[in-house]
Amino acid sequence: MTVVLWLTLAMLAAAVLVGLVRIATAPDPASRAVVGDLAYFSAIGVIVLLGLVNDSAAAVDAALLAAFLGILATVALARILTRGRR
Repeated sequence: MTVVLWLTLAMLAAAVLVGLVRIATAPDPASRAVVGDLAYFSAIGVIVLLGLVNDSAAAVDAALLAAFLGILATVALARILTRGRR
């Protein structure tokens, strides 16, 4: 089981790194926002997996709180990019 967790952790870490590179090279703010969300939620997945490997309930709780804040930030950024239009 731990081999699967470590393999998944490596894949999520690679997704975060690729996302950060893509954020630097994205042509417009909307693309940066989408890739930023990908990197952010992949990083939350890394936190969850590290919490599972270390049997840490606090890490999983922190990841749940971060996911909630990430959703709010995504909605706020979408409103900013569209200048409040619906």
